[in-house]
Amino acid sequence: MQVGDFQIAIVGSGPSGFFAADALLRSELPITIDLYERLPTPYGLVRSGVAPDHQKLKQSIQVFERIVRNPKLNFLGNVEVGVDVSVNDLRKAYHAIIFACGAQQDRRMGIPGEDLRGSHTATEFVGWYNGHPDFRDRIFDLKQECVAIIGQGNVAADVCRLLTRPVDELRTSDIAEHALDALAESRIREIHIIGRRGPAQAKFTTKELRELTALTGVVATVDGGQLELSEACEAELSSHLSATAQKNVEVFRAAAANLPTNAEKRIHFRFFASPVAVIGDSAVQAIRLGHNRLSGEPFAQTAQSNGIEEDLPCGLIFRSIGYKGTAIPQLPFDEHQGVVPNQLGRVVADDGPVSGLYVTGWIKRGANGIIGTNRADSLQTVESVFQDLGTLTTRPADGRSSVMKIINERGKRIVGIDDWFGIDAAEIQRGIEKGKPREKFTRVEDMLTVLG
Repeated sequence: MQVGDFQIAIVGSGPSGFFAADALLRSELPITIDLYERLPTPYGLVRSGVAPDHQKLKQSIQVFERIVRNPKLNFLGNVEVGVDVSVNDLRKAYHAIIFACGAQQDRRMGIPGEDLRGSHTATEFVGWYNGHPDFRDRIFDLKQECVAIIGQGNVAADVCRLLTRPVDELRTSDIAEHALDALAESRIREIHIIGRRGPAQAKFTTKELRELTALTGVVATVDGGQLELSEACEAELSSHLSATAQKNVEVFRAAAANLPTNAEKRIHFRFFASPVAVIGDSAVQAIRLGHNRLSGEPFAQTAQSNGIEEDLPCGLIFRSIGYKGTAIPQLPFDEHQGVVPNQLGRVVADDGPVSGLYVTGWIKRGANGIIGTNRADSLQTVESVFQDLGTLTTRPADGRSSVMKIINERGKRIVGIDDWFGIDAAEIQRGIEKGKPREKFTRVEDMLTVLG
């Protein structure tokens, strides 16, 4: 490391972290970047969140591979900031730190029975079928015939699609083998995708929604009465801002004409319903739904209970109602919003900006947008870093060696970029043997064993 280099750490190696790194590397500054990741594997939700039947969406990994090979960037995997090394340790070592650690927690429904056996978060299921080590040992009772999914966004669509898509169509994907085996034994026949507002407010992208209505052996249905839109909803749909909503309502109207009688599996889109309670003794038996009506002006409508409730029998529930970040010791955090408080990416505390600390991605703005959304967000944060450069470089920075000393003293095995490429090659070879793009290692200890 040259004397005078601008030394910066990025915490989190998902899309936001890589987009920030790329923006920094494109500058002409003498710069050194250390990219910290708590898992031995990089790429964040592109690896562990994108559904296995959407392989094209994982092509952004090729861009990230180019970035991670830059000699000015060092990958330090299997290191958890806040556990293996503290934020204050990093502040001593670097001129600036960008936190790009995402939003890892599902928001709760906050209703009785939510923690009964058979009630799960969407994140658990997505991580499970994608081979994420945190969720490798989760158990889902796929012998149940009826499932309720709370939420009407793309993650809910992913969960529904993986539960209904014929298993043979997944065998050549990178789905984890344990998930493939379990899904092959699934008895699920009915899935209800439930939203608290109406069809005009559903958050699916139209491509994802249409995919649900075109699955082999599956019929998607909608109660036509729920497609009778109010003046406020019609006003929303008539806006130039509502192109996706317009197309979605067209898809729902087509589904309303479907007859479900001969279908092997059925998807029911249900609107104007909020979960009130999960019913069951030791396990889920039903979900109690409160019926809603919409109140308010266009684009500001809220769901209000109309006093009617019903119990929907089901044995499995997934909630997909939003995500929030996780607090890291010594880093300001807004518990209510689930983000790090910031101004244009600069971390702020009660007494103003915290010198040298920045955020990008979901931990900065909340869980919204797609992979590409993070590029502009990261550029904004990096621009703030550049504006602060004169102040940042006036204070001493010990450099990576001081952090390495702390981690080594704690006996933690650091996974470098060459180590990751070794794991990557082993996964690809395992996949070739099964006719898949890769067969992931689903336990950290197995990844480290590959490295010797």
